[in-house]
Amino acid sequence: MRGDDGIAVRLPCVHATRFCGDDDQSNLVLLFVSAHLDQAVISPWVARWAHLIKPAQAMLDVACGAGRHTQFFAQRGCAVTALDISLVALQAVAKQTPSARIVQADIENAPWPLEGETFDAVVVTNYLWRPVFPQLLASLKEGGILIYETFAVGNETVGKPSRLDFLLRSQELLSLCKDLHIVAYEDGFLTEPSRFVQRVVAAKVAAKMSASSDLLKFHL
Repeated sequence: MRGDDGIAVRLPCVHATRFCGDDDQSNLVLLFVSAHLDQAVISPWVARWAHLIKPAQAMLDVACGAGRHTQFFAQRGCAVTALDISLVALQAVAKQTPSARIVQADIENAPWPLEGETFDAVVVTNYLWRPVFPQLLASLKEGGILIYETFAVGNETVGKPSRLDFLLRSQELLSLCKDLHIVAYEDGFLTEPSRFVQRVVAAKVAAKMSASSDLLKFHL
């Protein structure tokens, strides 16, 4: 599982709401936080569309890594669930965002850990595991918002990730979200650092909803 911080770690699948380690473990968490301070900048794509996620709404941060978006949305008043495979990463998240609900799970090799739960928003950045996409979409409430951003084909020419398994094909994100209402979509090249990305903002809207419904008024 390659999360928001780019780390690939394999750990047993367990669940928890809080983590409290001994001194050695606490030191490890502090080292993790220090090593990932440069990852703390909020994705500009997420920041641009964060207004679509209202305070007090339930938000799921998938492959949360060091928890930059968990902290950002928690500070905005959202009820955030932070999901990742890395115990060390989640301990860091729990320390910096005590209000967050922490879920440790290997979503690539074990059942989806939040079966039956739905959220007002799902946020995913720098992560791609195609088999889990149906679970991501099923986790959206009616009217729920998906904010997704990750690397695309072409990135192998400028850096990591370079394996095609972890790179979106041309317009693939649009295809994966074909049953959602697309609010915004971009597919192109960014600098600092150089990278090819696709990113989408989409909403789960029932066909029966009227075009005049407030749920369809996605302010740009």
